[in-house]
Amino acid sequence: MSRQRKKRGEAVTGWLILDKPEGVTSTQAVAICRRLFNAQKAGHGGTLDPLASGILPIAFGEATKTVGYVMEADKDYVFTVRWGISTATQDREGAVIGTSDIRPSRAAIEDALRTFVGEIQQVPPQFSAIKVNGERAYDLAREGETVDLQPRTVQVHEARLVETPSNDLAVIFVRSGKGFYIRALVRDLATALGAEGHVAALRRTRVGAFDESRASPLAKLQEMSDKAALEANLVPLETALDDIPALAVGGDHASRLRQGREIVLLPHQVEAFREMRRPRTVNGEDASRICLALDGGKAAALGEVRAGRFIPVRVFNQETE
Repeated sequence: MSRQRKKRGEAVTGWLILDKPEGVTSTQAVAICRRLFNAQKAGHGGTLDPLASGILPIAFGEATKTVGYVMEADKDYVFTVRWGISTATQDREGAVIGTSDIRPSRAAIEDALRTFVGEIQQVPPQFSAIKVNGERAYDLAREGETVDLQPRTVQVHEARLVETPSNDLAVIFVRSGKGFYIRALVRDLATALGAEGHVAALRRTRVGAFDESRASPLAKLQEMSDKAALEANLVPLETALDDIPALAVGGDHASRLRQGREIVLLPHQVEAFREMRRPRTVNGEDASRICLALDGGKAAALGEVRAGRFIPVRVFNQETE
């Protein structure tokens, strides 16, 4: 008889709203936090460039089942463009590929930014994690190969100029949807203005329900030695699903859902869901029927509401109070 391998670490569950410092990759940040919390399982809710700082949501345990919903969330960025120099990576670490004496005026920047708001086509940067024939684009780019990346439809909800500290610099705020690249925006903005430019600084200030108000700096977490103090930084996994219609269930219904079995909803639950239902897509597919079942305020299952039934598609193993 084969022996089941014991999982290393503890069954920690929840989201950590990490304030990632510059110089650390998203993968490195997850590994560091996983060790700090001695967690069995961890993952992040959307890559943040090594040169960028800010919100990197990290999921532990059962919360990793909600990562896909965080990846779909809107994101806020504040970044600084340095005019006069373009680089191969569109950021300050890349090799210089173009220079110019042109310094766009505040009015010109504001006018150009308006053309990037809405549903637009964007070609990802050469240095990106997109796979091309099984290889990452950034690996091919580092080898000197130019990759033919196709435009993708992305959503920009807001793009505005915050300030111009000098003729060389422009600070910009952007609220965008999934798959949007700030470095590609700066590349295209510079082209539209007939200038050269690159990202000099980048900070992500929000990912869906996760923002700076509850963020935990990595350095502060590393100073903590007390387990309770560390875990006080976690937020419930349900936080990631705060914009999904939720129904309260309990007793036998909650037990059935956790076993992956569907339940018949009561008439008032069906009516409540109809009132909460909104158009929604996840990974390009209709998700307007997705609903969250809560048992004692904790997630029991995510599922679809169809013909008066709740059909679980993802179940959560959490203890209720």
